Amino acid sequence: MDDQNFSRRESMGFAALMAGMVALPATASAAAKKAKGKPKVDFITKIDFKDPKWTRDTYARLDADIDPTKEKCGWIKGKAYGVRPNEKVRTLFDVEGFSFVRTKRLEDGSYRRMLREVVFYRDPVTKQIMTEWDNPYTGERVKVVPIANDPFNFTISEFQPEAPSYGGLQKSEPKKIPFLQDWEYGPNGTMLLHTGIDMQYPNALQPDKWVRESSGVMNRVSEHFIYVVKQEDVENPYLTHIPHIGAWSRITPWLPWMLMGQAEGHVSYFTHFQTIPEGEKGLPADLVAAARAMDEKWLHAPTEDYGPSLSSLENYAREQKPAPVPAGWSPPKAPAPAMPFPVKKPE
Repeated sequence: MDDQNFSRRESMGFAALMAGMVALPATASAAAKKAKGKPKVDFITKIDFKDPKWTRDTYARLDADIDPTKEKCGWIKGKAYGVRPNEKVRTLFDVEGFSFVRTKRLEDGSYRRMLREVVFYRDPVTKQIMTEWDNPYTGERVKVVPIANDPFNFTISEFQPEAPSYGGLQKSEPKKIPFLQDWEYGPNGTMLLHTGIDMQYPNALQPDKWVRESSGVMNRVSEHFIYVVKQEDVENPYLTHIPHIGAWSRITPWLPWMLMGQAEGHVSYFTHFQTIPEGEKGLPADLVAAARAMDEKWLHAPTEDYGPSLSSLENYAREQKPAPVPAGWSPPKAPAPAMPFPVKKPE
């Protein structure tokens, strides 16, 4: 697919995100305007960064398709890096995956967003989807566990969404705060949206049980997104989904299947993403095959709301078993600081 032939460096730079808008379906707006009559779903198209209902409708059109008869496919690709003290950042593996999402309009005008997502890990050299991985920090070959979240649902309303509860592990007091986002106008008729969340909550993998998988008692994660869209698409009353490209970064503890325990350091994801209008047909064939081998459901959005909505860590705790702990095992240590010059001993 031509839209996916961005190199990592081209896709991740801010300037390249601007230029990459050319890769979005140029005929999306034109095709939508040729449709007979307006969509069955009413939504606000007049841009107003201070209107929480405009934010609600626009974000729902961006994140999904507000026509409940349609599902939106999103694709993501990039790399994951290992970050430890006293050494260079290291490429660990490539990441690539996709999601299918559908919406349901609620009585109060909100949208219930219902999503399945799966992300696989590739060898950074051969680009093959991995089932095993040689951990360079421990010298151990480990089983690779892909991200597979079914579902990951939440409500998009005129009020700020609540933080994910992750099965009750993260507790927050609901507050009625108007839903306003960090939008701005970009060059060449574009608009940019910056979103993100920074969290710390009890780890589903507690270290007393998950000795080799757990990064500690608490789990700290940050995720940040940049969306780039065409202003004409945002204002188009015939588009129930707004095509986009963007960037996603994530800082997370060592992945549990790396078997790093509470070693110093973390994993940093650096990826780009976009809408795939063709759905399954527009995805790489090996991704589709790997997902289908797991279950056909990964190639379709949910048709009804259910839960709970869990992240990959909570799913890991439910679906995997703690790895055996060899006698004398301890988490790998980061290297000692490298001295830039000889240090004289005191005379």
